[in-house]
Amino acid sequence: MARRPTTTAPHPDIDPGRLALIASITPNLLVMLDNAGRIEWVNPSFEKHTGYRLDEVKGRFPGDVLHGPGTDPKAAKRINQKLRQAEVIEEDILHYTKTGEPYWVHIYCVPISADQDVGQGFIAIHNNISDRKHSERSLRIAASVFDHSHEAILITDQSNRILDVNPAFSRITGYSRNEVLGLNPAILSSGRHSALYYQSMWRSIEKTGHWCGEIWNRRKNGEEYIELLAISRVHLEEPALHYHVAAFSDITAIKNHARELIRAANYDDLTGLPNRQLLEERLRTARDHADRQHRSLSVCYLDLDGFKAINDRLGQRAGDQTLRTLSERLTRSLRSGDTVARIGGDEFALLLQGDDDHDAVYQRLLATVGEPVPVGDQSVTLTASLGITRYPEDGADAEGLIRHADQAMYSAKEKGRNQYHFFDPGLDEHRRNRRDQLMEISRALENEEFELFFQPQVRVTDCQLLGFEALIRWNHPEKGLVFPGEFLPVVENSHLDPPLGQWVLKEAIHRMNVWREAGENLAISINISAAHLMDRSFVDYLESYLHSHPDLDPAQITLEVLETTALEDTKRASNVLTRCRKLGLRVALDDFGTGFSSLTYLRTLPVDVIKIDQSFVRNMLEDASDHAIVESVIFLAQRFAHPVLAEGAETVEHARALQQMGCNFVQGYGIARPMPAGEVLGWARQWQERVKSGNHGGALNPVLASGKGL
Repeated sequence: MARRPTTTAPHPDIDPGRLALIASITPNLLVMLDNAGRIEWVNPSFEKHTGYRLDEVKGRFPGDVLHGPGTDPKAAKRINQKLRQAEVIEEDILHYTKTGEPYWVHIYCVPISADQDVGQGFIAIHNNISDRKHSERSLRIAASVFDHSHEAILITDQSNRILDVNPAFSRITGYSRNEVLGLNPAILSSGRHSALYYQSMWRSIEKTGHWCGEIWNRRKNGEEYIELLAISRVHLEEPALHYHVAAFSDITAIKNHARELIRAANYDDLTGLPNRQLLEERLRTARDHADRQHRSLSVCYLDLDGFKAINDRLGQRAGDQTLRTLSERLTRSLRSGDTVARIGGDEFALLLQGDDDHDAVYQRLLATVGEPVPVGDQSVTLTASLGITRYPEDGADAEGLIRHADQAMYSAKEKGRNQYHFFDPGLDEHRRNRRDQLMEISRALENEEFELFFQPQVRVTDCQLLGFEALIRWNHPEKGLVFPGEFLPVVENSHLDPPLGQWVLKEAIHRMNVWREAGENLAISINISAAHLMDRSFVDYLESYLHSHPDLDPAQITLEVLETTALEDTKRASNVLTRCRKLGLRVALDDFGTGFSSLTYLRTLPVDVIKIDQSFVRNMLEDASDHAIVESVIFLAQRFAHPVLAEGAETVEHARALQQMGCNFVQGYGIARPMPAGEVLGWARQWQERVKSGNHGGALNPVLASGKGL
C-alpha cells in the first residue's frame, strides 16, 4: 500500500470548538470516512444539499448513496482505487440528491494518517461546480453551433469591425476568415440598397437591439445573392461595451424557386396570361377599390365557338398557336388596368374596370376574336360567346362573379353564338332561394314533417258523403302549419315532385286502410302533379302498392289531375290515365276552366269527374262572368257525360245555385274545413247520422237547407 500523505495537525492555540463551527457553517459539503471508506460524519451543508440526514448515510459507502445513472463509472473507479491506495483524490463527478436531482461536485479527499492522534480515515470536501459545468457545456454547444451552423455568423465590435466569422460565412461569401478579420461588413455590399435603407436598419438596432430582414449582398467573385439577415446587439459585463452578432442564410435559390412557383400558380403556361387564381385575387382587389370609389366593374367570360374543330382538323400545335395569338390580341384590345385571363381550354375571363359604357368594348372583343388567325400557310376564323355580369349590381364575391359570367356565357351560346348576354342577379336570387327551399323541403320529407288533411265531398241531391280529398300540410318546426300554396309551387317540376307525390299516395292509402279497419269504407281523392303522373315509374309504383293492399277497393281512389298543369305529351298522359283506370281507379280533371287546354283535355283524357275551380264558384253569386263560366262547365260536362264536383261551396246559396245548374257534388267550407286524419271518422259518422235524420223529400236536402251542415 502506498504511504499515506501527512496532514498538518491543528495549531494548539486554536479552540477545537471553533474549528468544529467552521465545519458546520461552511457551504462546502464535508464528509468524513473511516479507514474502509464508509461515511462516519457529514456536515449540515451536505444534509441540506443532498437531502440525506447523517443517520441515513452513516456506515454506507458514498458511491452507494450519491451515484446515479449519469455518474461516470470510470471516474468512480478511479476514486475507489485511490481510496484503497490511501492517495489524495481530486476528481469531478456527477452526484445525485435523495430526490434524484443531479449535481456536479469537485472532490478533494485526503487520507488521515495514524500519527495525527485521530482515527484513521479520510476527509472529503465536495465543492458544487454545477454552474461551471453548465457554463462549460453551453460554451461547447455554442462553439459547436458556431462552427457547424449552416447559417453564416459574424461577430463585430463596437466599431463594426469583424472579430470572427464561422465556416458557413466563408462558404456563402467566398471570403476566408483571415481575409475579413478587422474589416467592415460593408465589403459585402451589393450597391442595390440606398444609404437610407442602411440608416433605417441601424436606427432599428439602436432602438430595439435587433433587426431582421432580407438584403442583397455580393460574394467575393462578384456574384449577387439575397440573404435573410438577423443582427442583434450583445452587451457583456464590460461597461459601455457592446458587440454585434449577425446571422444570415443564402435564400437566392429559395427566392428563385418561389418566383417559379408563383408564376406556375398564377399564370397560364401556354399563353402567359393570368390564370383563374390570379384573376380572382385581382378581382377581389378591384371590388374593394370599386367600393371605395363608388365605381363599377364588369366581369366577362369568353368561350370560343367551335374551337375543338381546329384541334381535330389541324392538330394541337395549330390550336395552341391560335390560342396564343388570340391571347395577345385580347390583351392589346384592353385598357391599362383591365385583365384578361385564361381559365382553361378555350375559355377566357376578363376584368373591365370603370363606369364607361362597355357595349362597344364587348363588340370589339367579339370582333377581335372574329379576325382571321394565321396558322402555318392557312388561316382560321372563329367566333366567341361572351357572358357578362356587372358589379355592384351583382354583389357576389370574386368566385361568384366569375361563375355568374360563365352562366351568362351559356345563355349567349343558346342565343346563337357570336353574341353577348348579361347575367340577371334577380333571376339568380330566385334560383338560389328555390334551391334553398327545395333543400328544406327535402329535409322535411326525411324528417316526416308532412301530414295529410282531409276535406269532405258530398252529393248535392241527398247529401250523401262521397269521400274526402287528401290535402297536404307541412308542420314546419319554426313556422307552424304551412299550407300547400306556400311550398307546392316550389316543388313543381323539381326532382322532389315524384317522391313527394309518392308519399301522398302512400299516406292516403294507409289512412283508407285505417278507416276500413275501423268499419268505415271512405273514398279518397288524391292530387297528382304532371311531373309525377308522367314519371315512368308512376303506374308501376301505384300497381305495386295496390297489390300489397289486396283488401283495398281501387274504385274508392280518385286521382285528381290539375287542368292548369301543362301536360306536354297528352297522348302519353292519356295512356297513363288509361292504365290507372284499368287498375280500377277513377280520374278527375281538377280546376277545370282555369287553363288553356280545357276542351283538348276534356276530349283526349280518360276522365270520370270534372272539378270546377273554387275561384269561379266563390264569386259566382256576385259575378255574372263567373256564374256563366260555372254554368258553361256544367253544361260541357253533361254533354260529355261526366259528373261535376264544384269546389268553393261556402254557403247554402252556393249549394242551392249549383244544384239548380245540374252540379252533382260539392266541396267547400260550407260542408267542412280540411281536418286532420284523426278527426275524419268522428266527423263522417256525425254527418251520416244527421243525413239519416233529415227529410229527403225536398229538392234540397234539409241538412244543407237548415244550415246545420254549413
